[in-house]
Amino acid sequence: MKKLKFYLIGLIPGLIIVFFILNKKGASCSGYLPNSRVIAESLSKDFKYSESFSNEMKMYKIDEKFLKDSIITKGKVDFDKSHAQKKPCPSYVLIYPETNPIYEIEYEKCEENLMLNSLKKLK
Repeated sequence: MKKLKFYLIGLIPGLIIVFFILNKKGASCSGYLPNSRVIAESLSKDFKYSESFSNEMKMYKIDEKFLKDSIITKGKVDFDKSHAQKKPCPSYVLIYPETNPIYEIEYEKCEENLMLNSLKKLK
């Protein structure tokens, strides 16, 4: 019982100190999840649009700024529909917003660029 008390006396203050240090530095685990990694990698590539994607953007009145800042940044990758292991360019399906999705985007993430293939309005 004495060992447990000593353990807790050291553990609890240690956790509090580590929590405050990491919190001040802005550390978080959100960037390490698969969805966050795919989206961050996608945003770092040069965007290329297929002809059908460009037409669908015009039809739904979506500009490139809204596409990058809202749809892709705040979207969720549907890994069940995606082919993340496909070579040489993995393909992904992204839905936006996460709850009650309105848009679905299919794209391929190659080494140098991001090829946006289709944009569908779900509602």
